[in-house]
Amino acid sequence: MVADNVGGLNDTGLELPLTHSGAAFMRAQKVIPGGSMRPSSWFPPHPPYALRGQGCWLTDLDGNRVLDCSNNFFSLVHGHAFPPVVEAVREAVGQGTAFGLPTPSEIALAEAITGRAPHLERVRFCNSGTEAVMYAVKGARALTGRSAIAKFEGAYHGTYDVMELGYESSPENWDGPDGDPAATPYVRGTPPGLIAETVILPYGDPARCADILRRKGRTLAGIVFDPLASRIGMIPASAALVEVLQEACARDGIMLICDEVIGFRMAHAGAHSLFGLKPDLVALGKVIGGGLPAGGVAGPAARMAVYDHTHGKPGVALGGTFSANPLTMVAGKATLDAYDEAAVSRLNALGDAFREATNAAFRAAGLEAQLTGMGGLFRLHLTGRVLRDFRDITPTPGGEALARVQAALLASGVLVTPNVSGALSTPMTEAETTLLGRLMVDCVAEALG
Repeated sequence: MVADNVGGLNDTGLELPLTHSGAAFMRAQKVIPGGSMRPSSWFPPHPPYALRGQGCWLTDLDGNRVLDCSNNFFSLVHGHAFPPVVEAVREAVGQGTAFGLPTPSEIALAEAITGRAPHLERVRFCNSGTEAVMYAVKGARALTGRSAIAKFEGAYHGTYDVMELGYESSPENWDGPDGDPAATPYVRGTPPGLIAETVILPYGDPARCADILRRKGRTLAGIVFDPLASRIGMIPASAALVEVLQEACARDGIMLICDEVIGFRMAHAGAHSLFGLKPDLVALGKVIGGGLPAGGVAGPAARMAVYDHTHGKPGVALGGTFSANPLTMVAGKATLDAYDEAAVSRLNALGDAFREATNAAFRAAGLEAQLTGMGGLFRLHLTGRVLRDFRDITPTPGGEALARVQAALLASGVLVTPNVSGALSTPMTEAETTLLGRLMVDCVAEALG
């Protein structure tokens, strides 16, 4: 059910059908740069505005019911308005939303995380995945006394300055003067010293990665690594790459930082357990907050001691006015309690079957398309070639066609992210994934013409 179209102009002068969402966007442009708070949720002419959600469905401002495969960028593993979370937050909010004192709720969530992930013996909470990575980087520097950091080309780890380097490299600036991948700045004014102390690694070339680390490893405080990085294409890290990283960290005393802001949902004990990794620090977010703002740093007790403030000045001061607020803590605890081993296994199996069936349908239809990912996570690529890293998907194969796929899916009642990635949630069944797969094949066929 869509509102009557009466027409209107946005800031660019383009005429828009004035649905309720269109009117909201025009109103927002008058007070918000870009008309919305997150560039990741924007696509032309404007996104629909959400009104409410229930399970794996949401309803927008115009009354359209949409299958939500974005899940607030993979954070809502149980979908919207999950009853145990709603009840936990309802009870907590009546007792107070934040205190200048610790609360039992932060202990309970920390116990829930350490209880399911034995390698993560201690946890400190913050308010976002960006903060979690920032504090993990600061922890690695404090633990080693070094300042340089390595990350992988194209990988997104939030908006911390050093993590934005190499985020949008292109064929015009792939490599620096030394032949290694360039630490290309994302924003003007990035400090030159920061660029000089950031090492960019090639995700799809373990041998080249090993060579760079042999030459530069002893300067590094840490390596930030997501073994299923969304911006690299949701291509699982190879066993060879994992071996290279573990060997370099052991040899040169580098702290291995796993970014599991998204990936913690991939296994009951986290993504590091799937890939055989033994990280020094793990950045957490999204799923651990149950739909509320959340972040965290976790790891072995000896590493996490760098944040211990009870014996004088800590190595890193990790805190914040709203860190470990009780609403987030109880929502996260309710989420993880319900996301037990059986739920994780079921969701991963559903995702594996969805990707396999959809890829088979692409082949049967003669379409140059594929889904990558693991477990409940997926991303669409409009190419049939083998993908190894960020360079294989940059420029985006069929970039304009991919935007048409995303728009066609939304018109068909399915929300995915603008780069056509998504996540399944526990309320979904084979009925929803079958519908999603059929619509995806149809929309790809239409977009490729």
